[in-house]
Amino acid sequence: MSAPRTSFQERTRVRTPVEADSIGPAPHTSLAERYRAMAHEGHEHRGVDTALRAIDLTIAGTTLVVLSPVLLGIAASIRLTSGSPVLYRGRRVGRAGRIFTMLKFRTLSADAEARLGPYLGHELTHRTQSEVTRLGRVLRFAHLDELPQLWNVVRGDMSIVGPRPIRPAFFEELCEQIPQYWQRLVVEPGVTGFAQLRMTRETSWAEKLAHDLEYVADRSVHLYLRVCVATAWRILSSPLRGAARLLPRG
Repeated sequence: MSAPRTSFQERTRVRTPVEADSIGPAPHTSLAERYRAMAHEGHEHRGVDTALRAIDLTIAGTTLVVLSPVLLGIAASIRLTSGSPVLYRGRRVGRAGRIFTMLKFRTLSADAEARLGPYLGHELTHRTQSEVTRLGRVLRFAHLDELPQLWNVVRGDMSIVGPRPIRPAFFEELCEQIPQYWQRLVVEPGVTGFAQLRMTRETSWAEKLAHDLEYVADRSVHLYLRVCVATAWRILSSPLRGAARLLPRG
């Protein structure tokens, strides 16, 4: 006789990170890996996911081709002004706990990642400012440093829209603090996201998670495109906002 089936909510409701340790694989595996099965259980594949993947490939592939001269120019400028490497490669937690390498144009001085590694949130934001190169400030202001992540989208590591990817060590820490944090793993992380449009880095992780889970639950082509348009407007209007702050106030 087969065992009685229980709902996904009942199976996961009482599984805190400590309990997951006790029922999961061997202790040497990461917390992200231990949550892999739970994320697979929580992922309800919808027809819209296939549509969103098609849009991902269309947007990312077209943008990479159209902007290839810009990408090459940025890469050459980084090499000339601050040497190698041109790309930043960081380990991030993807869907179902899979660890992948996220790409960005390098905007910080050499070995900055090692110095900034232990920090998170406001402290990370503060310390990062002293590590940013001159060219890096321009790339960050224009959000051009994020363009290599389109290759992550083509590869299937990421989506255009979704919860922003996080480092494995911080993922484990946040799962200890917020037991529901693993639920972000049921979709691919995004180049942009619902939370990023509503929050800042200084906002609590619990508040950001609430917006991420809102997108996960309500994801649709309409919501995806709304986030894309809002992100594009935010990027294109940022020079105007910067100029407005420099104008004298009467």
